[in-house]
Amino acid sequence: MAYYQHSYTNRLGVRNRVGRAAWRLVESTIFRWSPAILFVWRVALLRLFGARVAWSARPYPTVRVWAPWNLSMGPRSCLADGVDCYCVAPITLEADVTVSQRAFLCTASHDVHHPERPLVSGPITIETGGWVFAEAFVGMGVTIGRGAVVAARAVVVRDVAAEVIVGGNPAKPIGHRENRG
Repeated sequence: MAYYQHSYTNRLGVRNRVGRAAWRLVESTIFRWSPAILFVWRVALLRLFGARVAWSARPYPTVRVWAPWNLSMGPRSCLADGVDCYCVAPITLEADVTVSQRAFLCTASHDVHHPERPLVSGPITIETGGWVFAEAFVGMGVTIGRGAVVAARAVVVRDVAAEVIVGGNPAKPIGHRENRG
């Protein structure tokens, strides 16, 4: 077994780091302290930092967004309390998407095969009507298809087909969603 000594180099630019520092200040104060019903206020703050968020979207006050300029939320989409959007790469929630409490949307990691472990990233897309249940993990490069469901605490590292319900670690199909509307 080889052991690698390395010095990690942050390849994200100064503008990115300054923007994230300014956002952290706003997020940890006036965003987080706002009453839950003030969705429009939080949408406005996200938009101020470059997010593409529909006015009817529902970001809750304890959502964590790493880089708002990489976040898109369609009409009536929801990021519930405690959701962590590690959006080094874009995270796109189309219309009517729900991401439930404490889910983790993770668009980046490190290349464990490279001695310097450089940052690697890939976007996450949750298509219209998709639902990510509480405390689920969705990894980089994943698309969750239209109307698909990710069960609570599932670990999703591969695409999920439309209308499929997945669960487990790693997530596997456990059912099919029936449209009753």
